Amino acid sequence: MVEKHTRREWLKSLAALPVAMGATVAGAEAPVSASFPGSAAARVFPDKDAFGPMAMTYLDSGSQHPLSLGARRSLERYLAKRALDPAANYPLPEDAVREKFARLINADPEEIAYVPSTTAGEHLVIKGLGLPARGTHVVTDTLHFFGSFYLYQEMAKRGVEVTWLRPVDGRISLEAVERAVRRGTRLVALSAVSTYNGFEHDVKHVCEIAHAKGALVYADIVHAAGCIPFDVKATGVDFAACASYKWLMGDFGLGFLYVRRDLWERFQRSQWGYYALEQFQTHVYPFDPPGSNVADYATEKGATGLVALGTHSHTCIAMLDHSLDYLLATGVERIQAHAQTLTGVLKQELPRLGYALATPPESRAPIVTCVLEGAREKLFAKLDAAKIRITIAKNRFRVTPSVFNDRADVDRLLSVLAA
Repeated sequence: MVEKHTRREWLKSLAALPVAMGATVAGAEAPVSASFPGSAAARVFPDKDAFGPMAMTYLDSGSQHPLSLGARRSLERYLAKRALDPAANYPLPEDAVREKFARLINADPEEIAYVPSTTAGEHLVIKGLGLPARGTHVVTDTLHFFGSFYLYQEMAKRGVEVTWLRPVDGRISLEAVERAVRRGTRLVALSAVSTYNGFEHDVKHVCEIAHAKGALVYADIVHAAGCIPFDVKATGVDFAACASYKWLMGDFGLGFLYVRRDLWERFQRSQWGYYALEQFQTHVYPFDPPGSNVADYATEKGATGLVALGTHSHTCIAMLDHSLDYLLATGVERIQAHAQTLTGVLKQELPRLGYALATPPESRAPIVTCVLEGAREKLFAKLDAAKIRITIAKNRFRVTPSVFNDRADVDRLLSVLAA
């Protein structure tokens, strides 16, 4: 049972928060360079103008990030072209968007391929390593994406030895990884930042442990890319995947897969699609050049040549054309610093209201989770009535602020949770 403070007691406690916290908020509001594409003036946090009015207090960007006004305009330009509007002029920037994402995570563009989702990317890695294969060993943990529990349990049924690491105090220790990974381990699969509680793996040291014993590392970066700095070269991660509808400020149906360059030769193709081809010549249609095959072809060199299949979402590419510019120009470090001014308040105040934090205090990600038995029954109706949106599961709730949120949004949530 949550111990409740009165609203008056809670408001009084807010007034007593250290002045230094306010100074941190002010410090995070240094303007972004006015060179941001399409901006007429320097930007500050909270950047509400980039997103326009909202029908609610939205603190759920870790579930689905709202579209910015700029992304909507970019989408509208694409849709005008699709509607054959004679005034429309929008060349779809497929290569440019891949290059922008590569810059965001410090990859080479050739190491990036479009995929439909994070899960699709993880499955392609599994297949690319020849898994599931009886007798092989995989290490993962229960702070990994819960949707992948199914994947690894099914692999275990097919003869893969799967070691599950379980958290202690909301964390997976490097010592636990060290004990689990052994000679012959094929893969370590983890979420760089846990969707459950925001725990952040030390991916660099995990990779050092794994590589020393011959294992490769896959990271789900859907809660890292765009909201905390993540560098594939600095970490040494072998594979990484993410969707675009969360912190990349895109939409459902498109994501990215990173495959480290020196692994291309070892990666097994599991699908053969037209979009993976760099050259293609048929020998079956009128006026085709003669040839002994029905077609001759060559695949692209890089991640696209390894995994691409068919068409991908053009609407998402149009939105990401703007959103990735926004992230790159604003700077992920600044986005993270702003979010921490809000998550810092939540981590301090939620326990004072009697809620049990599941998120480690040192977490850098914009995720604060509390465990609460019967959370949905206890909280959904009153938060809905107050027009406040967070993630509410059966026995926990999660708050994920973004660039447009401010202290008033957090105080509004805390006020309802204190009632």
